[in-house]
Formats: sequence, structure tokens, C-alpha cells
Amino acid sequence: MIYPYEGIKNFTLPALLDRSIDLYANNDAFSKVSQKAMTYKDFNEKVKAMVQTLQNNGIKRGDKVILLSENMPNWGVAYFSVTYFGAVVVPVLPDFHVEDVHHIIRHSEAKAVFVSDKHKSTIEDFDTHDFKCTIKVDDLSLIDELSNKSYSAKIVDKITPFKNEEVKEDDMAALIYTSGTTGHSKGVMLSHKNLVTNTMSAYKNINIKEYDVFLSILPLAHTLECTVGLLVPILHGSSVVYIDKVPTPSVLLKAFSIVKPTMMLSVPLIIEKIYKSKVLPKFTSSFIMRSIYSISFFRKLLNRIAGKKLLETFGGKLRFFGIGGAGISPFVEQFLIDAKFPYIIGYGLTETSPLIAGSRLGETIKISSTGLAMVGVEIKIRDKDKESGEGEIIVKSPSVMMGYYKDEKQTAEVMDDGWFFTGDLGYIDEDGYLFISGRSKNVIIGSGGENIYPEQIEARINQNELVLDSLVMQRDDDKLIAKIHLDYAIIDKMFKGDYKTDEEIRNDISSLLENMRVEVNSKISSFSRMVKFVEQIEPFVKTPTKKIKRYLYTA
Repeated sequence: MIYPYEGIKNFTLPALLDRSIDLYANNDAFSKVSQKAMTYKDFNEKVKAMVQTLQNNGIKRGDKVILLSENMPNWGVAYFSVTYFGAVVVPVLPDFHVEDVHHIIRHSEAKAVFVSDKHKSTIEDFDTHDFKCTIKVDDLSLIDELSNKSYSAKIVDKITPFKNEEVKEDDMAALIYTSGTTGHSKGVMLSHKNLVTNTMSAYKNINIKEYDVFLSILPLAHTLECTVGLLVPILHGSSVVYIDKVPTPSVLLKAFSIVKPTMMLSVPLIIEKIYKSKVLPKFTSSFIMRSIYSISFFRKLLNRIAGKKLLETFGGKLRFFGIGGAGISPFVEQFLIDAKFPYIIGYGLTETSPLIAGSRLGETIKISSTGLAMVGVEIKIRDKDKESGEGEIIVKSPSVMMGYYKDEKQTAEVMDDGWFFTGDLGYIDEDGYLFISGRSKNVIIGSGGENIYPEQIEARINQNELVLDSLVMQRDDDKLIAKIHLDYAIIDKMFKGDYKTDEEIRNDISSLLENMRVEVNSKISSFSRMVKFVEQIEPFVKTPTKKIKRYLYTA
């Protein structure tokens, strides 16, 4: 496979970094909002100093090193310092429960830890502190009390010659423990070749320049943000800015005005919330506006006006907004198309490093499609239904994982002759566009043997501005119901909650849910219709990429 990037000697992370240092040494690399950026030269010096620090503290090629931290410029320093000499980085999602983190430390047999001050207590609570070294990500200092006393080497602050291990393309670079919706965390082994080829495969989807500015809001420990939000910018000499707080609407709005990003990644939930809370209410505030907005010509016109204002909200310079991690509501996607918002839908999994398919900026976009196969990726549909053309999506590419760590049985179940079985169901149309129906594990079999995809019904339910989330499930009697988590801020205003008893409000909500059920049922196939909408008062428990942990509710 030929990629249009000269100067990369091999498909390894050290080769990728060395090329970028040669080309972009004086470019801004990483910073926090309103803070001075480190240049690529600064970044390289920090990485090389950390390589020496790790080696001086007994870390060798193949050793596993935990990286537990929220997003910050030094996250990338830790990541590259571990992988630069052949050790294996183990990025851990900060949202993981303490016991899950401890399990990962044991299962990976980690020899060292990078941890931010915010998550230091998680490492302190671990039953043994027999790490060769523990380094605080915030300032790259040694945490002596959490390091093995037999190693007395200090942080290296001046680069001297060090043992530069030869890193090979097929060496493991990262061990990533997934946070799936099925409740089972698996260690995915990704090689240098997996990550670097996936990084280089995006050039047909979006033209990235060294002057581009990425605003990073998704966790770097997730493969999507790590590959597209860290490795891709490094490949092109772009800069990345991190938010120092939880990305609430007010925090994001301030960051947009300061950073004025040209590029960013998001999960569907964020853009869907913006549409439902900021855009849609303006078009449905009165009978006249609702009537006008229901007419296709005027709806497109109003959406275009709203799109211009939305781009201004994002700082006015945005030219790429990547959406991945879950499916987006077709209703919201139609708004983005009408608004001429520069979005791209991507599809992938941790096991594929992660990109499998994606739409291409400036080319045809098909509603509900995840676009065309990425460069170097081959997609097929296995066990295809003769009528619908649907079946399991399987892929082959240089980015497919090495396998699951310490689990040959599960690896054999999902890999065969280089093909990876995604567990997702979908079809490919005549133009090569991939459409995803849902997860095979989530499919509900109707009373007549029909395949019912709960994700598609949930997308329909979630179009209602009063719904924050929904979950469709099958009862023991095979009837379908949906659990609905409502937007109680809007509900209180609608039902004048300050002036009613709890019983009156409960009755209002019951009537609302029933009316909602009838409306949704009128727009879906008869075999997919639901018999009841049940109020879900507490928010659904979700993965870090904002997908509902279905197993907690459907068991």
C-alpha cells in the first residue's frame, strides 16, 4: 500500500515522529486553551528525555507502561516516549472504575505508570507499588513513593545518547482495554504498523495542513481521538489544543472563541444536543414557525441560516468536524447537510486502529451512511441476506489488530485469514457506501422472525426535543418497550412544575410518553412497534464514547 507521505522510513511511531520533527520543528504542537504551546522541537526533546528516564529506571523493550491521565500536552509525550524504544503503552480511560484500572494493571503486568495528579489516588490504592517508576504526567516528575526503591535514577532533563532500540512495524505499540457496551473489557493489541497505516489512510477524507488547529475534547485513551486527534496532527505538523475542564456547553463556547479551531472530533451526542437545545426550539417556538419549518423549501433555507450561525459559534474557522463512536440521528444529519456544516461521519473499532470507513469532505454524502472504505481497507458483507443484502461487516487491512492479549480463543472467534469480524450488521450499496444497521448482539428477533434493530428505533425516538436518551428492549413476552430519559429542564417549563403536585406531574409525563409512543409507532414497521414507553428517571450509564451500556438494562 502506497501512501502520499515521503520521508517515513517504515510504518513505526518513531519514524512518524522523526519525520515530523524534521519537517515541522518550529510549528506549535500541543497546548491548553489560553496557554503557550510547546513546539514540535520542544515535544521531541521531552520525548527523548522521557525515553532515557524510562530506560534508566529499568524499562525495557516489550515492557508494558500504564498511561492514566486526562487530556493534556504531556499525554502525547508519555505515549511517544514509551513507544519510541519498543515498550508498550497501555492507555487507560480516565472514566474507568478504580477496580477496572487495577485489573488492567495486573492483566497487562505493567512495569511502570504515567499518571496525572487527578488520578494519582487510583494508583495509590493499588495493592502493590512495585513499579520500576511512576511518573506524574502533569510535570513529568517522578513520584518516589509509588516507585520501586531499587531504582534511584532521576528524571532526565538533558538529552544524552541513549539505547535506541530498533522498533519494527509488527512490534506491539499499544495495548488498549475496550469499554464495550456488553460489559466485557478486552485487551486489544495494536502494532506500530496498525496505528501508522491507519493514521495515513485519512488523506482522501480530509486535506489537513500544518496551519490547522485541532480542538481536542474526546479522551485520548480512546483509539479514535488518539489516532485522528493525536497521530494525524503530528503527521501533518498541525497543532492541538486541549480543554482543561469538563467540556460543558459554556466551557466549549469559551474555548471556541479563543481557539477558533479548524478541526475537531466529536461523538454524535454533542452535535445532537446543540441541534435540539439551540437550533430546533427557534423553529418550533410557535405554530407559525412550526408550520413554516415543516415545508421542505423553507426548512432548508432556515437550516442554512442556522448553519452559518453555528459555524460562528464554533469560532468561524471550522472546516472539519469529525463524528464517530456511535450512529447519528438521520434527522440531525439532514440538518447538517442543509446547513452546509463541514462534517464527516466515520466508522471503526478499537480492533481496527480504528478507522474502517468514512465520508469524504466535498464529496457525495448519503444520509445514514458511514461513507466509503478508508484507503487500504477492504470491506465485505458476510452471511448476506438475499433480499436486504444485510449481513455481518468484515474487514481486512494493515490496521487490523494483532489480537486480544492473553486470549487466543476470543481472537480466533473474530479473526480468520486476516479478516476481522466486526460484529456489526450492515450492507454496501451500489456506489460502495457502507450502511450500518446495528450490532449483531443487539438485534431483536420479532415474533415473525424479523430482524429488529433497536438503534434505528432509538434514533427515531431521540428526534423528539424532550428526549435525551432512549433504549429499546424486548420483554419476556416478546413485546417491545422503550425506556425514555427525558429532558426535565424542558419538562418543568412545559408542565409548570412549580405549581403542580408530584402526582399531577407524573400523570402529565405518563400521557406525554403514551402520545410519544403512538407517534413513533406510526412511523415504523408494524413488527417494530412498542407496547409501552417507560420513564427512565436517572441518566443511562454510558461508556466514555457516550454509548449506553445496554447489558445493564437488558439482562
